[in-house]
Amino acid sequence: MIRLFNHYFDRHTLIQLLLDVTLVAGVFVGALIALSKPEDLSSAQIARGATRGLLMGFGFLAINAALGFYDRRTILSTRQALARSLVSFSMTTALVVAVLLLLPLEAFYGRTWSVVLIMMVTAVLLLYQVLVGEYLPKAIPKRRVLVFGTGARALAVGRALEMPGANAELCGYLAGPNEQEQQVPAGRVLTTDLALTDLVQSKRIDEIVVAITERRGGSMPMRALLDCKLGGVRVTDIATFYEQNLGQIRLDAVSAGWLIFGDGFNQGIVRTTIKRVFDILGASVLILISLPIMAVAALAIKLESAGPMLYRQERIGRGNRPFNVVKFRSMRTDAEKDGVPRWATAGDSRVTRVGKVIRKLRVDELPQLFSVLNGDMSLVGPRPERGFFVDQLTQQIPFYAVRHSVKPGVTGWAQVRYQYGSTVEDTAEKLQYDLYYVKNHSLFLDLVVLFETVGVVLTGKGAQ
Repeated sequence: MIRLFNHYFDRHTLIQLLLDVTLVAGVFVGALIALSKPEDLSSAQIARGATRGLLMGFGFLAINAALGFYDRRTILSTRQALARSLVSFSMTTALVVAVLLLLPLEAFYGRTWSVVLIMMVTAVLLLYQVLVGEYLPKAIPKRRVLVFGTGARALAVGRALEMPGANAELCGYLAGPNEQEQQVPAGRVLTTDLALTDLVQSKRIDEIVVAITERRGGSMPMRALLDCKLGGVRVTDIATFYEQNLGQIRLDAVSAGWLIFGDGFNQGIVRTTIKRVFDILGASVLILISLPIMAVAALAIKLESAGPMLYRQERIGRGNRPFNVVKFRSMRTDAEKDGVPRWATAGDSRVTRVGKVIRKLRVDELPQLFSVLNGDMSLVGPRPERGFFVDQLTQQIPFYAVRHSVKPGVTGWAQVRYQYGSTVEDTAEKLQYDLYYVKNHSLFLDLVVLFETVGVVLTGKGAQ
């Protein structure tokens, strides 16, 4: 894993990102040179062409991110990958045409459509991502991981290492000296008389994840682990492993000391200012783009049933300050006629026919963009919850109050990483992603979440 702008990436993903940008930019610059007369080309003209090529390349990257090509947790069938590649091809071609029409190059004046034709043909190469997704993980050696521990925590780490997209090879488990219970498969436990450093060398281990249940009383061979680290082997505790590999801070593996003394949780004036400027600009653009969609949604709600098009509900924001969230009404007007707050559930019978559509497409969330403009919410952050549930969850789930140290968001890391939840257990799972966001939030992570949100809308993942 490689940390970039406070967010962790798998190295295979970074290589694919570079390949995607380089492919589109390289093809465009190559077409520029091949189709131009030598006297039309100059260093300034090539520089302008390279700028447009990079613009197309990063646009292609954004399109692929929205379509989920960089989410290695999901294994796509050949048909699914081909379908998404065709969508990517169509959208990238439209992007190329738009860039060339809006930002024409002097050397191509009168030949723009020739370049567009060349780009449309070469855009077929974008289907290469099907092959990249299939063969790139095999081309780059997986990191070899040894899990130190054989209890419940070690078993959970082992399962995470064997998940799709983990890009790691579990080499086995090594029992701690004071572990009382073994829960990992007996056949995966390493039994050896070798010292830890010799075992690591013989197994060609790249990383050791310390996942023992009990750390006191000499349970951890500190000197041996230090020798391994000095020898170039990465030594990771279980909380850091989950943070870097799954994008979450596990409640069963973290302590208050780890949160206090670790890095992250930056709430400085610079970050706050940048986030606020980004929120204002982003919300303004999204409101302008979505006004026709909101108008259609409002009309559909009004035609289907009597009652208001919008509904307001008090939620808890940053610093436990209450505010009113505004959404398009997707439920019947008598959804809580007895006055008892209830979580929305999958297949909720209170949802109207129009409500099912706008919830699936996330259109019901669009009015919250106005809450972003007035400062109650941010584009990206933990989803705001009702005070009735906040009081309960703060008592039942450790560190739940931490999520209120930042503004709530229209979308969030938990929303794009976890399925729709309607129980305390689901809330605890989503909190683990919220804690990751609060600890590592940055402008770059906000962009990642927004791209993945587009992917969630396009694929319907997690919609109710």
